[in-house]
Amino acid sequence: MDRRDFLRFSLAGSSLLFLSPTGRAENWTSPLTGSASGLSKIEARYYQKLPDREIKCELCPRFCILGDKERGFCGVRENQGGKYYTLVYGQVASLNIDPIEKKPFFHFLPGSEAFSLATAGCNLSCKFCQNWEISQMRPEQVKNIYLPPESVVASCLKYNSPVIAYTYTEPVIFFEFMYDTCVLARKSNIKNVVVTAGYINPEPLADLIKVVEAIKVDLKAFNQNFYRDYVRGELQPVLESIAQIAKSKTWLEIVYLVIPTLNDNPEEIRQMCRWLKAEIGPDYPIHFSRFHPMYLIKNLPPTPISTLEQLRNIALAEGLHFVYIGNVPGHPGENTYCPRCGKLIIERYGYAIKKKELSGNKCRFCGQEIAGVWS
Repeated sequence: MDRRDFLRFSLAGSSLLFLSPTGRAENWTSPLTGSASGLSKIEARYYQKLPDREIKCELCPRFCILGDKERGFCGVRENQGGKYYTLVYGQVASLNIDPIEKKPFFHFLPGSEAFSLATAGCNLSCKFCQNWEISQMRPEQVKNIYLPPESVVASCLKYNSPVIAYTYTEPVIFFEFMYDTCVLARKSNIKNVVVTAGYINPEPLADLIKVVEAIKVDLKAFNQNFYRDYVRGELQPVLESIAQIAKSKTWLEIVYLVIPTLNDNPEEIRQMCRWLKAEIGPDYPIHFSRFHPMYLIKNLPPTPISTLEQLRNIALAEGLHFVYIGNVPGHPGENTYCPRCGKLIIERYGYAIKKKELSGNKCRFCGQEIAGVWS
């Protein structure tokens, strides 16, 4: 059995099965039954105490002000008597081993596998979310296993996973669990990558950057109205996060899910690409991914491939070096081409690497250094 297939959730009954590469079921910890009383209770970081036992959350740009027994927008952080707690520390709602290309990271350890996990909750509410069954739920509304940082790292070592990916929902909302796991993972030479919408304040982001090797940001649109109407968030904090990550030299990749008629305006894409080149340079990859109808947006068709190709051509014309088409297996836009000689240097089919023409971090044909983390 391939390692990327070895994790399976069996949510019927009272146990969750973890299948090893040998096929032997390992019963980890019984999932929670859905009662709030069974949730973790670890004091949260990044909050300010206010009078009358109120608190102000300072983790993300929402700055939720909460009275006693109230939770933030994310649904996983709660004021209890004037102290702020995370309720999802170690409470894993989704777990798998994925190819790193699924995140997607195309310039970070290509061909490697990532021990991928998430808790319930999110600090955005995207109408097109593909993981809404857990991202738009409170932790007591889903089934979880308790997997603290020590167990996450031990699992990675046992199954030879070189990377932990904090993904699927929004890792910002399980910051404390993620941060502590990152610190522990690094001591075992395990790398950490984060898949996020970038809706986080500068201070916690600066702390996170210190303990991770790569961050992928989902840029939902280059339009504030779209963020307001379809995401329930703001564009500017995300742009600031992208700039902050790039300035730190932490590896960064950007995904832009192209939704027909909603965020596929060519002129907006052109302006976005100009902003990216000016603010972070031409070498961080951007992935234009194909939309498929889901969650609350089922009335629109999948993105035409011609639209993805048009937007990719715009980005290349604006001087971005690594522009990809996502969710279209077999398309030439999945491949990496040398920005100097134009030769194909990484050939992909979906998540699989078919060919790699790199010598270390350089194009094998012309010697051009290719931006990324290759080893």
